[in-house]
Amino acid sequence: MNLLELIHLALSRLGSSRLRAFLTMLGVIIGVASVVALVSAGQGATSGITSRLQGLGTNLLTVTPGASITGGFTRGAAGSATTLTVADATAIGSLDGVAAYAPQVSTEALVVAGTENTTTSIVGTTSAYASVNAFDIWQGRFLNDASNDYDLREAVLGGTTADDLGLGASSIGSTISIAGLPFQVVGILQTKGSSGPTSQDDQVLIPLSTAQRYFVSGTSVRSISLSVASASQIDAVKASITTTLDERHDISASGTPDFTITDQSQLLSTVSSVSGLLTVLLGGIASISLVVGGIGIMNIMLVSVRERTREIGIRKAIGARSRDILAQFLVEALVISLLGGLIGIAAGVIASAVIGQVAGWGFAFNPLTVVVAVAFSLVVGVVFGVWPARQAARLDPIVALRYE
Repeated sequence: MNLLELIHLALSRLGSSRLRAFLTMLGVIIGVASVVALVSAGQGATSGITSRLQGLGTNLLTVTPGASITGGFTRGAAGSATTLTVADATAIGSLDGVAAYAPQVSTEALVVAGTENTTTSIVGTTSAYASVNAFDIWQGRFLNDASNDYDLREAVLGGTTADDLGLGASSIGSTISIAGLPFQVVGILQTKGSSGPTSQDDQVLIPLSTAQRYFVSGTSVRSISLSVASASQIDAVKASITTTLDERHDISASGTPDFTITDQSQLLSTVSSVSGLLTVLLGGIASISLVVGGIGIMNIMLVSVRERTREIGIRKAIGARSRDILAQFLVEALVISLLGGLIGIAAGVIASAVIGQVAGWGFAFNPLTVVVAVAFSLVVGVVFGVWPARQAARLDPIVALRYE
């Protein structure tokens, strides 16, 4: 018998017991659907995080303070020290290759607008913050140089904060209260979405000088964001920043820097490696159900061999060879596995589309995942179908004909 005849025979056999065939395929369907959905979800999450990191700014560098040590023993987290100042920001902002820079300080405060209120992050910064961090204005304008020169009480709201306070386009020029102090709303930012555990849209931006006067004492800053003129200059600018800050902070060549410089490529590399590992882990866990489905196929095929012992004996008696019987049962196992795999792929694609829609990163689909899923389902069919097929092929025709 040729392959087409074997496939037709397998399909007709499965058609005669549809419920049992479906239940046999169910394990493979669930396994393949899980692999496709989870791998697609992992890829979608990676794509979403990557796009949001790229949306932080163009050729962005971020300089943060080092760790603080209190009492000579207790070490705080990175960024807890107060080693960076506005003067440091001015010094590194004048380096070759730096297109723009924006020092930042921050605190948490209650913001009130009419009858609405919210507690959010208050960020003190300069007019360059929007261009450095790739923010667009939705309504109004951003902070300008005069805002900092004269310690003006002006505020630019993130999209989420504006929604929480019930403020829209008509709110430009209105007054809000930040920690009890009146501020004029001069602009509302276009929404950008979340980046990690924090939202870039849930914040209020005010002039740096105003924040230092009313909310954060001293001249230290939380971080300094810099936009490099071109991607090819990033390494050179990082080296220049390191040299400049080492000199300003009296750090020797063998000393430990009291600051950290990070760039987008480092963040993207970290996110990609973690997301890739997570995707492989999720795919590995999901593939366990494929193995369970394969065991189900083997079990049903062994039962089928027992039920069809007399049929096998008749086929051998009229001239069927052992390899014909082997091929017949092996093709049946492959057809069950392949059909289950195709249904599982369809279910997995639908599930991944739903997950992407709910999670907000959209539909992420890699054709290679389908190819791997089909190949894996075929391997399952072969591996778990060989033993029952060999059992059938090795039956003695005389014994098989006597079997009741």
